[in-house]
Parts: sequence; C-alpha cells; structure tokens
Amino acid sequence: MTLVSALWFVVPFAGCSSPEAPSDDQIAEVLDSAKSNLVFVEGGEFWLGDIGNESGVLFNPIAEDNKPPKRIELDGFSILKTEVTWGDFVTFLRDVGRAEDYTIDNGFTRAVTLPIISSDDPASPNYKHKPARSPNFQEAENYCLWLAEKTRLPFSLPSEAQWEYAARNRGQAIAFATDTGEVELDKYLQRPSYAIDPMQPVSGNVLIHSSIDVERRPVGSYPPSPLGLHDMTGNVAEWTKDWFRPGFDHLSTKNPVAIEPSREYAGKRVVRDLAGTGDHLGGSATVYARMGRELDNYLYGFRCVVNQPEPINELP
Repeated sequence: MTLVSALWFVVPFAGCSSPEAPSDDQIAEVLDSAKSNLVFVEGGEFWLGDIGNESGVLFNPIAEDNKPPKRIELDGFSILKTEVTWGDFVTFLRDVGRAEDYTIDNGFTRAVTLPIISSDDPASPNYKHKPARSPNFQEAENYCLWLAEKTRLPFSLPSEAQWEYAARNRGQAIAFATDTGEVELDKYLQRPSYAIDPMQPVSGNVLIHSSIDVERRPVGSYPPSPLGLHDMTGNVAEWTKDWFRPGFDHLSTKNPVAIEPSREYAGKRVVRDLAGTGDHLGGSATVYARMGRELDNYLYGFRCVVNQPEPINELP
C-alpha cells in the first residue's frame, strides 16, 4: 500500500452514518470507558532502546534495530490501561459507517480467518472484551482520532517512545511489563487449538503463546504492571504511530516521533510488544523488541494516549 492510498482511510468523521449506527448511549459508554481507563504517566528522561541489565547483559541480544539506546525526554501523557476491545472498536466502525467495509461480501477476504465483529459470547475469539485486531494501521489510528473528536481531548496512537516509557514503568531497566517484571506463562494456549477451552481459568501473569491462533484473553485478565497497565507484554502486539527505521538516530531528543517514512522502509510503521505475536525467543518478548509492518497488516491491536501533560481524571 502506498502512502497516497493509505490516506484514503483518514477521512472526516462528522456526518458519517450507517444503517447499523450505534446509539448515543453505546457511543457514550465507549467514550466514558476510554476517559475513565486512562493512566497518567509523568514525563521525564530515559534511555530509549535496549540498555541491558545491571550487569550489562542485553535484554534483546539478537536484534540490532533497538541499539544503541538514545537519551529521550518526554512530557507527561495519559495512556489507556488496556488494549482497545472488539466491542469498542466495532462501535467506532459502525459509527463512522465502515463496519461493512471489512466483510467477506465486500471483498475483505481476511475476514475468513478474522471477522471484524464483536460478540457477546465469552467463548468467541471476537468476544467484546477481548483485544481487537485492527484490519489495518489506518483504522487503529482513526479510532484514536475518533476519540479525540468525540471527547475534545488530544487522543492519538502512542509514539514508540511513549509506548516503551510506559511499558518500562517510566523507563526502568526491566524486561517485561508484568506485575513482577518477569513472566509466568498462562497455560491457556499450550495445547492444540481444537482443545482450547475459552472458559479455562486464568493462570500465570502473561499470555505469549501461539503466533497463529487468533484466540486471546479478555483485556485486564492478568495483574497490571506497577504503573497500572495491562498486557503491554503479551495478548496482542500493538501499533504505534512512528514510521519504522532501524535504530533511533533519526529521532529528536524531545517528545520524538518518526513522522516521515524512509525510502528503504517506506510503508512500514512500528509495532511493539512482540510477545503478543507469539515470537518469544532471543529476547523478542521483552519490552525492547520492535518491528516494522506494512500498513495493511491485520494482526495487531493497539491502545491510545492523550497528549496532555496533566492527568485527565483529576481535572474538573
């Protein structure tokens, strides 16, 4: 997908409608949930990238695109404590009149394996409280812009630096964004797909199994990180708004975001939390791992931030 064609997705939201448009109460429920689930992250300085542990051992020794670390300064921001759910995402698509665009009947063939729907059935991979997998980068970005329009708050996808800073509890030298900084694997997907029981009780503190299975746990199933965030390690990998380039030399030192694509990696945005893809070898499940993916990739989830240096939930 070219940059020009990608811009098709970024359309004005006002006035869009659908025969199946959600009610005002349904929209208000999504907006209220988004605002109440924001966690404030105090700004500061940190080293973006694989800094290694106290002994100098790298967390992600195989990868080269997250080295050398770069000293970064960030203003405060707020971030959703969970990944966006199927229920909230489909409400957005219905409100802007694009839910039907992502059906088999309308040529979205990937709906064969991943229908863009929300289900009330806890046994469904599309259960409304499980993390959504956006059909492309643009709709993930558009969801955050929709929140911005509806709430009049500066919502957006997180920058890569914001994502890592939050996952590392404001830049701590940790490997995983869990309650302990370590992983205790849920046994949920450690079995053939035909034997998976969606009602199986949660175990452990993270889900990082199976890169091919679309089944995931509802958001918030595992204990939060010390900062109060869920699933920044595991469940689904997440889009950020940065264009991908190896390393961090291209970034500014103050509130950085890669806003221009490179020639070599044109058409790829940064995805973080590779534990959410099932790729957990060689340190790639740690919070330092990153990859560039094409804009039309349909595997990834996301969460939004509010770019405002004061806490949202403490304002009148």
